[in-house]
This record gives sequence, structure tokens and C-alpha cells, in this order.
Amino acid sequence: MSATFDDSDESKPYATDPEWADVIPVQQYEGVEPIAPIFYTEEYKDATDYFRGVVKTGEMSPRVLKLTEEIIHMNPAHYSAWQYRYRTLLALNSSLEAELELMDSFAIQFLKTYQVWHHRRLLLTALRSVDAAARELAFVARALRTDAKNYHTWSYRQWILAHFNDEDRLWPGELPWVEELLEEDVRNNSAWHHRFFVVWQSGVRRGEVDREDVLRRELAFTKEKISLAPNNPSAWNYLRGVLDHTHTPYASLTSFVQPYTVAAAPGPTDDSVVDLENPRPSAGAELPCVPALEFLADIYEAEGGEATPKAVQIWKSLADERDTIRKKYWEHRIKDALHGSQ
Repeated sequence: MSATFDDSDESKPYATDPEWADVIPVQQYEGVEPIAPIFYTEEYKDATDYFRGVVKTGEMSPRVLKLTEEIIHMNPAHYSAWQYRYRTLLALNSSLEAELELMDSFAIQFLKTYQVWHHRRLLLTALRSVDAAARELAFVARALRTDAKNYHTWSYRQWILAHFNDEDRLWPGELPWVEELLEEDVRNNSAWHHRFFVVWQSGVRRGEVDREDVLRRELAFTKEKISLAPNNPSAWNYLRGVLDHTHTPYASLTSFVQPYTVAAAPGPTDDSVVDLENPRPSAGAELPCVPALEFLADIYEAEGGEATPKAVQIWKSLADERDTIRKKYWEHRIKDALHGSQ
């Protein structure tokens, strides 16, 4: 692993800095003749040698904070530097709020580095402040503007909500915020996943005790989003998740799914009744829709008996024409269904 170094940092090497003359640097041991030596920059080796030196003596001081900050700028994944920095902050009774602010730009710069978010989690845990947690939710929302689908950022947001679990300050705006994200990008799979966390996996929120009403709301919301982008697998996966979680039969949505499984959905007529519970595919939608075909085949398979050949017919069309990239999978489903019907 090669370390990166901030060229704007003009600090002198620790080995020639009088402030560090009392520290005995400890070089990293890699064996007498390492098979795969790691080529660190001279700046990185110098800093980490002195870091091992202060760890050996147990020093926790303001200069150690400066040292760890420089190391994590060179190598954001240096877990030991992060951990020792956190311990030093506590030992010095430093402002943890100030530390969060100091690391804001750094976190956005290195969104995909787990240690960045773990450090913030430790700080929030020590602060035990709902105010700080609320500020962190706002910060995470800004960070997601940079990378809307970063796993570590989403996981951190869910941890904040679950850990503090404040109905007054943290939860009320969460569902509207997710809806804004899906309004901007209906294919944002991370936002769909977070919606499932908020509605179904994190307990019953205030005002949502009637779970049947919540189920109706979520089905209506998801159907509407599917109608806008029928081939968006994220919405179909959410729909399946809701049905599985609530033990609702897939067959209850047959009327909604069927128009998405034909080459062209029938257009409205003057005397047609608009079914608000089952919105039709939007104009220009690419049909038939693969997720809808798969959904309908699952309905037929669950029904069994004379409906099984209908499922097999759909799987054959998916394997041979509609979804050839998963041809082996569909052939397996066909074989499994035919074997089970014997």
C-alpha cells in the first residue's frame, strides 16, 4: 500500500524537528528480507516511526493529536492512528464537537473509508447528545449529496437513528427526506433500502401504530413509483420486501402486475374507470417489464397445480428472450418447478 501525502503540508520531518527530539522513533518491523515489502513515502515512514514511539511510551498530548492528524491525512485507513487519536482526545478532555467539525471536510473527501465513520460514531457515543446527533444527520445528508449510494454513510445514518432513537428530534423528518431523494432519483437503491429500515425495521414510529394503514400507504407509494419507471428493480425489490415482511400474498397484487407483463398496456377509453390503487405503466414505458414477469411467475408458482405451466412459460421467455443474462438461473427455476410437479 502506498500512502498519499498532502503536498500543501510543509511541516519539517519529525526526525529533524526539535519539538520531537525527546521521542525515540520505532521503525516498522517487516522481517529481515520481506517477501513483499511495502513502499511507503519517506514522509509517511517518518511520521509513523514517531507515532509508534509515542504509543510505546503512552504519550497523549496536543502534539500527538497533530501527529495522528497528519498520519490519517496520508493514510485515511490507518486504524491505529484513528484509535489512538480518539483515546488522546478523551485523555485531554478535548472538545469532541470541535473534532467532528474538524473532520467534516475530511469525511466527505474520504467517504468510502470505514475508519472515518467509525471515528465519528465513537465521538457521538461519548457525547451522548441528541443535539449532536441531529447535527450529524444534517451532515450525513450533505455527504450523501457527494455520493448518494455510499454504504458506510448510510450505515452510519441508520446507527445514529437507532442508537439515539429520539422521536421528537431525529425521526420525524426521516421519511419525508427519503421521499425527496426518491423524487430526485427513483432508482436510488440505497434510499429504497433506507425507507425499508425506517418503516419496517426500526420499530413502530409515532403515528404509525396502525400497521395495516402503513401497509396500504407503502403499497400505494411503491406502485406509483413503479408506474413511473416500470423496469426499476429497486422499487420491485422494495415491494417484495414489504409483502414478505407483512406476510401478504403476492397474488393480492395480480391486478396491478398484469398490465406490466404485456407488450403494450391497453390505453384508457372514455368509459374506463381509473383504478387509483393500481396505476398503469407510464406512457412510453418499455414493456413487458422483466421484474413484473418474474413477479407474476412467482404468483403462478405459489398457486401451483394448473398454474405451474404458466410460470414455466414466463421463465422460458425470460431465459430465451427477455433476461438472457440470467438464462442459467431461469433454466434452474424451470427444472426445479417441473421436478416438483412430478
